[in-house]
Amino acid sequence: MPIVPIDHILIGRNRRPVKGEKVDELKESIKANGLLNPITVDQKLNLIAGLHRLTACKLLGLVAIECNIVNYQDTDQARLAEIDENLIRNELEPLERSELWLERDQILERMGLRAKVGDNQHTHKGGEMISPPPKRTVELAREAGYSERTFQHGKQIAKSIHPDVKKIIKGTAIADSPTALLKVARAGSQERALAEEAQKAWKLAQGQGDQEEAERQAKIVAEARARQKELQMLAHKSALAEKETKLLLKKAQRQSEEVIEKQAIAKVGQEWMLERHLVYCGDTAQQEFMNLLPSDAALAIATLSSTWNHNYLVSEARVVAVLRSEGHIYEFYRHNQMPFQYELVLGNIYVGIFSQQFLSKPQTPINVEGVEGIVNYLINLYTSQNNFVIAPFMGHGEVLIACERMGRICFAGDENPELISRGILRWEKWTGKRCQKMG
Repeated sequence: MPIVPIDHILIGRNRRPVKGEKVDELKESIKANGLLNPITVDQKLNLIAGLHRLTACKLLGLVAIECNIVNYQDTDQARLAEIDENLIRNELEPLERSELWLERDQILERMGLRAKVGDNQHTHKGGEMISPPPKRTVELAREAGYSERTFQHGKQIAKSIHPDVKKIIKGTAIADSPTALLKVARAGSQERALAEEAQKAWKLAQGQGDQEEAERQAKIVAEARARQKELQMLAHKSALAEKETKLLLKKAQRQSEEVIEKQAIAKVGQEWMLERHLVYCGDTAQQEFMNLLPSDAALAIATLSSTWNHNYLVSEARVVAVLRSEGHIYEFYRHNQMPFQYELVLGNIYVGIFSQQFLSKPQTPINVEGVEGIVNYLINLYTSQNNFVIAPFMGHGEVLIACERMGRICFAGDENPELISRGILRWEKWTGKRCQKMG
């Protein structure tokens, strides 16, 4: 692997800013083990990947660095490789990720690798085959590990937020909230559309040598952009205030949970009866929990954990709903042995529906907020009064409380005694009744 003087490496202006914590981690690692993963540069020594590693080496006083030198035909190809490296390796805020998605789309379009709306993906107008065929949005989204809807929303965020507003958002509490960013992006949409049309008219007038019309259109562009910025600034302030309110509510909830945790009552291996509901404290992927389950459950609601061992659920319930936040959801669907039926997007949560029988996807638009709203929706959709519902992860007791309120019977469990205690105490507080320990 070639060794290159550090001061010969060229860093482009469009690089993402470095994160101090990540550089500090890398410094310690390089100091202890050396540079395990060389940086990547092109033949002119333009940096493609490894800014954090390069920065750490500079701070350690190294004068040369190991490089992987690649040969790209043009700047677009090099930048595409750089973007892909960032998308794969770095933990990005939604705004950063959205900007990279948009830029990647634009580069692929210039390279003829991005299918446009209305194009035949496989042939030119004369019938000649295209190899490789340009990729559609759904394919690009799956490559990125996100749903098409999330991918489209991300590009809308990157394209629609005024550049000055983007600078203000970066580093704030809403920079990591796609929902808040989308609200800002959609503010001032009419003004942005007006500015874009005026921009086209300005270029046309410039080309025709009509200076008076060009000046008139330039004025419209400036006024529309200023109004767009003003409306998006208001949306940003509103989103920040909403975020701060939610954070205060979460803080209050955490304080309440800390009080509950001090009253923890459950231990691993115990079973509890909460009137008609059964709660088990232990690993819900083990036979002990499975032996407690009814043979005819209507629904199982689970959250996707890092160690997923719950494929058995599809044999225990007619419908299994798996909840998770965005990101690489298709990987789970592809490698999972449960028969996948369809995906629902409820708020910011992705819900995979699995069943041994065919299920038709609901056609009406769904608008629910939060995990509790999603749980209520799923129970309403797939169960009836007195049906059994399995919840192999207690969470905050959402499924247990929803079953109590809606007249279903819940079989819940979790290997975390604190979560089990919290769920039981929440049920007792909600019903005014007492639980009963079995055995």
